Amino acid sequence: MAFVWLGVLALVLKGLEIGPVAQWSWWAVLSPFLVAVVWWAFSDAMGFTARARQKREDVRREQRRRNTVESLGRKTPLPRRR
Repeated sequence: MAFVWLGVLALVLKGLEIGPVAQWSWWAVLSPFLVAVVWWAFSDAMGFTARARQKREDVRREQRRRNTVESLGRKTPLPRRR
């Protein structure tokens, strides 16, 4: 996501012709977007995003379980059925 923000910033600076970015070629200004696409493809291929999503879902599921146990008035959860 940082590459996207960097690309947006470079794009705005190039469009408004501010600072040294105004002198850069369009390839240099648009290159952070290319790097972001390559990074996202790499991270998807390596499974980084799937693992992060699974971890968030596991935390959310455990929090829901704790909330349910507390709302039932129990101090400790029942053992999980397998």
